[in-house]
Amino acid sequence: MRILVIHSTYRSGPASGENRVVEDEARLLSEGGHQVDVFAPQVSRADGIMKLATGLRLVWSPGAAYEVGRRVERQRPDIVHCHNMFPALSPAVLRATADVPVVLTLHNYRLLCLPSTFLRNGDVCEDCLGRVPWPGVLHGCYQGSHAASALLASSLLLHREIGTFDRIRRYIAISEFVRRKHVDAGVPPDQIVVKPHFAWPVERREGPGDYFLYLGRLSAEKGVSTLLDTWKGVKSRLLVVGDGPERGRLMGKGLPNVEFKATVGPDEVPALLRGARAVLSPSVSHEGAGRVVLEAYAAGVRSSSAMRVGFPKPSRKV
Repeated sequence: MRILVIHSTYRSGPASGENRVVEDEARLLSEGGHQVDVFAPQVSRADGIMKLATGLRLVWSPGAAYEVGRRVERQRPDIVHCHNMFPALSPAVLRATADVPVVLTLHNYRLLCLPSTFLRNGDVCEDCLGRVPWPGVLHGCYQGSHAASALLASSLLLHREIGTFDRIRRYIAISEFVRRKHVDAGVPPDQIVVKPHFAWPVERREGPGDYFLYLGRLSAEKGVSTLLDTWKGVKSRLLVVGDGPERGRLMGKGLPNVEFKATVGPDEVPALLRGARAVLSPSVSHEGAGRVVLEAYAAGVRSSSAMRVGFPKPSRKV
C-alpha cells in the first residue's frame, strides 16, 4: 500500500508526543512493507510581516496545499493519513487530495477547542464544545492572542462551511475518551474509530529504580507546576525531563530534590525509564492518551496520574 502521511511538525521536537507518534507509525508501516511518504513541514518563529503570513496560513496555506497535491499526483497514494494541520498545513491540504481516501488522527481537541486542551486559566473549560469557537477568540485562548485565536477560529468555521472536513473518510481517535468528546461535538459515531498508541519493545527495569520521573512537554496543561508544589513535602528525587514555555518558571521554584534535564532524543528515553521508580503524569487537562505511560509500562515501570496520587483535581467549567 502507498501511504502519504502529512503532519505540521511541532517546534518542540521529540518533546512532542505527536511528533514521535508520526515518526514511529511511519517506521512501523515501512517495516511492514508499505511505501510511506512523509510530508511534515515546520513553521519557524517569525516577527512582523512573516508572523502575519504564518497566521494567515492557519486559514489557508496555498504552499502546503500545492505540495500535497503534487505528491498525490506524482505518487498516487492509496490513502492520505493526516495528523496535525496547524500552523504549517491548514485544512486546505485536505482539498488537495483529489479522490484519495483521507483519514485524520485526533491526537487532541484542536477541531473543538482553539488551544486543543479544553483548559483555560488552569481550569477545564468546554465552552466551545459543539459550538463555533468564538468564546475562545474572546478569551484569546490560542497562543494567548486574540488575533491568532480569531484566525484559527475563522479557519475552522470556513472549512466547516465549505465542506473541507467532509473529505475525511474516518477519524482515528487515540482513546475512547477523545472519541466521546468528538461525538459529543457532533461527529457521527460511525465515522470515528479508536486506535491506541503503541510502544516499541525495550529492555525492562531491574530493581526498584532510583528516582521519580516526569518526561514530556513543560506547558501549563501538563500539570508540572502542581507536581512541584506537591513535591515540596517529598524527600525523594524527582527528575523532570523536557522543555516548553513553563521551564523557566518551574526551575525558579528552586526545589533541592528536583533536577531538570533538557529534552532527550527517543533513543535516550528507554534508559531514563529503566532508572525510574515511577513515571508521573500530572496533567490537569483532558489528557487524550499520554504516550509516556505506555512506554513506562513497556519498560516495566509503574505510571501514576495526578488524580491517583492525590493532587488537587481541577475545577470544571462546562
